[in-house]
Parts: sequence; C-alpha cells; structure tokens
Amino acid sequence: MGLSKLSGLYREVILDAADHPHHKRALTSATHTITLKNPTCGDVINLSVQLDDADLIQDIGFTGEGCTISQASASMMTDAVLGKSKEDALTMAKTFSDMAIGKEHSQADMDELQDAAILSNVMQFPARIKCATLSWWALQRALLAEHGGNEEESEV
Repeated sequence: MGLSKLSGLYREVILDAADHPHHKRALTSATHTITLKNPTCGDVINLSVQLDDADLIQDIGFTGEGCTISQASASMMTDAVLGKSKEDALTMAKTFSDMAIGKEHSQADMDELQDAAILSNVMQFPARIKCATLSWWALQRALLAEHGGNEEESEV
C-alpha cells in the first residue's frame, strides 16, 4: 500500500472515531470522575469510570468538546480500556503517553492500545500531542486520585 493511501486510511479511522464516538456519555454510577482542559486549544474532557470490586473497568464514558483528534482519542481510549484492570489501564495510558513523545514500545504494548496506536502518526505534529493525550491523562489522574478520583476541573 502506498504512503498516501496509508495516510488516507489513518485519517479515515480518526475521522470515523471522532464522528461516531464510542462511549460518549456521562455515567451516573461512576466511581472515578475528572474534567481536564487543554487551555491551548480549548479541548475539554469529562471522564467517568466505573470500577467494580475487583478493580476492573466495568464501564467508562466521556463528554466534552474538542478537536477531531481529542475526540477520536477519547473514543479509542474508552474502547481499549473497557474491561481491563485498573493497573492494566494505567500501563496502557503510560504506553500511550510514551508513544506521544517518541519512546518506542514493543509491538505487544502497541497492540494493547488497539486503534489508538494509529495516533502515533499524529505525533509528527507537536502542537497536536496534547489533543491526543488529553483523555489518557484524564484516565491516569482519575484512577490515581485518592477518594475515588472525583476530581474537579483542572488543566494540562
């Protein structure tokens, strides 16, 4: 497949995830919530996570507004971590953040990210890194916060 066709495929996947996001909804039964803003471009994500008694992500949802990349990344992130343990989700968030700054990871680590691994191509544009990582940072902060991660609004 030629480079232009490959770039077009990535663009299509990102646009589809942004136009038809998965899990874009508020959760009434969330155990962990957070709102993060990217003041540089105005992206906002309100993330809600419901952990069960075994610390598995039983449900996850997001609301908010932002650019195509931030919305696509949030949708891809929710798909990738749903059903995972808290620790696995934190590892995946670290992998994604590392990928955003150019650190290499094994193919197995990248496969865990599912469609979100496609966003590694977006990282060629430094101004878009915060857009792509916003939801992953929200996941980390929510899961690591004390008292259920019910955190007020903050900026990245």
